[in-house]
Amino acid sequence: MVLIEEWKMNDVLDDYPVITELLVSWGDMDALHHVNHTVYFRYFLDGRVSYLEKINALTSMEETGVGLILASIQCRFKIPLTYPDTLLVGTKAEKLLNDRIFVKQILISTKHKKPAAEAEALLVAFDYQNNHKTNLPKELIQKIQDLEGIKSGQRRMVEQNRENIF
Repeated sequence: MVLIEEWKMNDVLDDYPVITELLVSWGDMDALHHVNHTVYFRYFLDGRVSYLEKINALTSMEETGVGLILASIQCRFKIPLTYPDTLLVGTKAEKLLNDRIFVKQILISTKHKKPAAEAEALLVAFDYQNNHKTNLPKELIQKIQDLEGIKSGQRRMVEQNRENIF
């Protein structure tokens, strides 16, 4: 937690309400002696799961049958990572529609003292009982707005969805 506070003081992670600290393990590296590119996606997954836990999305899914499913993700790799290193994954909702969340993430290497990668993910509300896309529960939207610091009177984060990806 000390590392997180140091980075928050440097303004790098100020816009990210959820920060997850991870360790690079020896097994994360590949034959070229750097962290394999597929492992970056696992780091980002861990950050998204921390975000979902913070808004109680996993509990909500158990109660309602509606959860979030990853529709797409892209990553921009900036530097190679190696063992040992401590990583900080910042996660935030960039845009919230009635049926989806656009998530922005940053992966910070504390060894190199700079971003190692950035990701953008699209999470879609999914009704697991009826096997189809649906709208986000209102309680979940409110928890996201609370976490992101969206207060009444500010620009609304929830917009009506005018496109259909699925």
